[in-house]
Amino acid sequence: MEKETLRSKFLGSLIGTAVGDALGVGLEGHLSVDQAEVHALAERRHTLTYTDDTHMMIGIAESLIEKQGFDGEHMTRRFMGNYCCEPYRGYGPGAPRVFRLIERGKAWDKAAEKLYGGRSFENGSAMRVAPVGLLYYGDPPRLREIAYQSSRITHAHELGKEGAALQAYAVALATAAGPLSPLPRDEFLAKLYDLMRHPMFKEKVKRIGKLSGEKDKSKVMAELGHGIEAFNSVPAAIYSFLRHPDSFEKTVTYAISLGGDTDTIGAMAGAMSGAYLGIEAIPAEWQIKLENQEYITELAERLWRIKA
Repeated sequence: MEKETLRSKFLGSLIGTAVGDALGVGLEGHLSVDQAEVHALAERRHTLTYTDDTHMMIGIAESLIEKQGFDGEHMTRRFMGNYCCEPYRGYGPGAPRVFRLIERGKAWDKAAEKLYGGRSFENGSAMRVAPVGLLYYGDPPRLREIAYQSSRITHAHELGKEGAALQAYAVALATAAGPLSPLPRDEFLAKLYDLMRHPMFKEKVKRIGKLSGEKDKSKVMAELGHGIEAFNSVPAAIYSFLRHPDSFEKTVTYAISLGGDTDTIGAMAGAMSGAYLGIEAIPAEWQIKLENQEYITELAERLWRIKA
């Protein structure tokens, strides 16, 4: 792949994460959302402000860049430092509690096991994992390992870790795919299915394939989910991307229109679409309004240089 094409994909995925996240803010919890409402909301806002989804994605990118790869202790401390600087990003109760346990001496890879009995299977590790998918896009076994390890910091349950691996690999496959030729949808899903170990995620990937072209949005939500659990949000994001592979705008607005955990599903779908289509596909008016757009672009550039 040409260097400039790969660079565009790295930028597209990180900016796409933040844009999808920011567009979904304020619509969480709705049973469904009119896609026109997403556009109207974006137009009304002076700044597209992101949440903890993007804030933690930034932490992963910063750590991968500084350590030239994964370092669990370093990534954890980066999360903690970023949280201390900007605790207002909409963090749920889990991550701060993990951080406090680590401050009291728990190991970075053990603290989450103490929280909820290790039953942290929400999408908090999947929402932030795009930089892992980008950096390890050509090495699925290593990608899976790093996705699991990065999840263990806050989400120790197998379903949480599996959700992070599924999202990271979807970003990786989108990165590897050439945007000038049709996306090989069946092959894309087959590879995701093969990487999954847990039967729940294998079943959800199969359902994505069966729902191809489904016009009834309520059926999509019933089959794939739209909640905070990893298995009820990552599949919805993947479906949104595969439904509109040639349009970042349609991918993200459709993902948000599913309702539920709108900012996270939007962020994950945006990460995939941006990784496939590149930065040029993200509407300029959304990029201009995005909070900290220049810094996120800088991180994407630095991450790309490691790979390039």
